[in-house]
Amino acid sequence: MPDFSRMCSRRKFIYTSATAGTMAATGAFGLQALDYPGKPESASGRQSIRPFRVGIPERDLADLRRRIMATRWPDRETVNDQSQGVQLATMKELARYWGTVYNWRNIEEKLNSLPQYMTEIDGLGIHFIHVRSRHADALPMILTHGWPGSILEFLKVIGPLSNPTAHGGRAEDAFHLVIPSMPGYGFSERPTSTGWNPDRIARAWAVLMARLGYKRYVSQGGDWGAVISDKMAIQQPAGLLGIHVNFPATVPPDIARKLACGDPVPAGLSPDEKAAYNQLATFYKTGSGYSAMMVTRPQTEGYGLTDSPVGLAAWMYDKFAAWTYSGGHPERVLTKDEMLDDITLYWVTNTATSSSRLYWENNANNFNAVSVSIPAAITVFPGEIYQAPRSWATRSYHDLRYFHQVRNGGHFAAWEVPDIFTSELRAAFRDLRSSQGVTGK
Repeated sequence: MPDFSRMCSRRKFIYTSATAGTMAATGAFGLQALDYPGKPESASGRQSIRPFRVGIPERDLADLRRRIMATRWPDRETVNDQSQGVQLATMKELARYWGTVYNWRNIEEKLNSLPQYMTEIDGLGIHFIHVRSRHADALPMILTHGWPGSILEFLKVIGPLSNPTAHGGRAEDAFHLVIPSMPGYGFSERPTSTGWNPDRIARAWAVLMARLGYKRYVSQGGDWGAVISDKMAIQQPAGLLGIHVNFPATVPPDIARKLACGDPVPAGLSPDEKAAYNQLATFYKTGSGYSAMMVTRPQTEGYGLTDSPVGLAAWMYDKFAAWTYSGGHPERVLTKDEMLDDITLYWVTNTATSSSRLYWENNANNFNAVSVSIPAAITVFPGEIYQAPRSWATRSYHDLRYFHQVRNGGHFAAWEVPDIFTSELRAAFRDLRSSQGVTGK
């Protein structure tokens, strides 16, 4: 997700709306899928909160399979590793499975077992999952995904976070969950004009939480979700109590300048700071090419991603391999089906290009330090692009209530290690709940 636009040398989504009435009584997640239970602000028409169900036409899935089987393949790479990108044998096997075995209807059924809604905010239709906990004093939380992820990143943690007593937790650890698809991603509408940057999305999320009737809540995110949580913290909308991020923006300005210019490790850094510097320097040199394209030419790269499903899959799988805590083999932590669920979601909603435009809209380096003054919590995962040192974090998050380094998981933390992710969120917000006397409204 990182944006590198400031460097030293300038180096028809398709869905069906739910009919009136309740959604499925019990879904694949063992959750009661209730009709919308909140108390929204007065709204009508597209600004009302409307039930939503996914229903991709079979002809579109048949066309996808046809395109996969008709792929024109490149030559094999001239190396014996992934240094030139995703290897041909890997992509041929993934494509074979996608075109002959994979079944989109399985994830569609899972999504439709959850309470999903649409509402218009600032002229754009926003899709979101809204799961109310059975525990009345649950803490409302908005969870924001990133790229190349989606709302699917959070499916494994919905049950444990909203119904902790059924998953080894305590009632006082419960959350009400709001999980939106970002503009231009998934089933949210695609912007048709410029301006939908992280600041605007952060403001939209505050509107969404108010519309759902939540007077006090927290925000969580990794990747773009961390950027948007940081923006919300800086904007300080009424009701936002604190944030948790697993992709913190901590790099101090002097360090950022040296990294951007490719300077050697500065003298005087602690071991943790030196390690972070080296991780980022390596990433800038060998791992940021995708971002340079998306920041500067999202429309150009979008033609290939929109026309070729295997091209889209390789573009995304490359990041699953690089950013999961898997030694470059994402199948060790995510199943083929899980990765293909996410890739197929981008395909059937035609959002490869619209999601890329968020990079173009965001004229900032998202590793660089922010200035957040409200309560904040950070979890550092070992497979993240860089492991943020606590010394840098405290300079960016001025009221840092929780900082913890865990032993497993990567960039897609909720997806890869849902148990650890769940435990971290429970711990991160436990003190804030008690100090604020939070209830679920």
